[in-house]
Amino acid sequence: MDTKELIKRARTFAKPFRVTDGTGFRLKDIDPDDTLDLGSEDKPRAKEALAMGVEALADLQDKLYAQDRWAVLLIFQAMDAAGKDGTIKHVMSGVNPQGCQVTSYKSPSPEDLDHDYLWRCMKNLPERGHIGIFNRSYYEETLVVRVHPEFLEKQKIPPELVSKDIWNERYKDIRSFERYLTRNGVVVRKFFLHVSKKEQKKRFLERLQNPEKNWKFSANDLKERAFWDDYMEAYEAMIRHTATKDAPWYVVPADNKWFTRIVVAAAVIQTLDSLDLHYPKVSQEKQKELAAAKRALVGTK
Repeated sequence: MDTKELIKRARTFAKPFRVTDGTGFRLKDIDPDDTLDLGSEDKPRAKEALAMGVEALADLQDKLYAQDRWAVLLIFQAMDAAGKDGTIKHVMSGVNPQGCQVTSYKSPSPEDLDHDYLWRCMKNLPERGHIGIFNRSYYEETLVVRVHPEFLEKQKIPPELVSKDIWNERYKDIRSFERYLTRNGVVVRKFFLHVSKKEQKKRFLERLQNPEKNWKFSANDLKERAFWDDYMEAYEAMIRHTATKDAPWYVVPADNKWFTRIVVAAAVIQTLDSLDLHYPKVSQEKQKELAAAKRALVGTK
């Protein structure tokens, strides 16, 4: 399959899960176990398609880096055990590390809390020609902070600024921030890996029962699971209020890891392909310089 055919195929996987207008969006409309028309017997073919996708991504990323005009920001949000780390690892496995940076966000540090909530993410925005990946992001400010209001109290915001409309205000600020990035050549794509509560339980048990995966489990994971319904409500509101044409959300079914990775790879390939990436054209003056250098090299031992 050539690159053009692969990109065409990619659209069929990415489009069903792309949200560009959150009006009326309902999380329950997307089944975490969905694999479109693929079944478990298609796994080998899916892995082959992913391998080809990784090659296509490597080619597109090389042009992105050489052209040095666009930057791409990929944001991943999900419940624990949804597969963010594995998806990033497999989808981006062929990308040149020099042109890609991954930043994982955990609880804010004391320094972070002395700044506005966007500050720690703004420091890690990708430069032109690069792909930046946020494993969690500023969206945590509308998720975990909303589910646990006590975290808001630690942010030292003047009390009179913490109104009953604070979440709508944050959605508005984030939309404006992403619009600003878009207008400056930073392409934003956001992924919510939609795992079911049943599948999360299965993965937690696997982490507990497999000694090699014990390190992945945290008692806090179980604590947060108790707030599942609150988180689903927060995620739905987040997508509903921040999905835009320029910075869409992809709500990716995550109960089947092999399918999740195909959808994410397809979305990234489609995004890079839309940027008309190409290697810089060499001027006539530069061509003469290169020809002279070639002659000089050929004439030496």
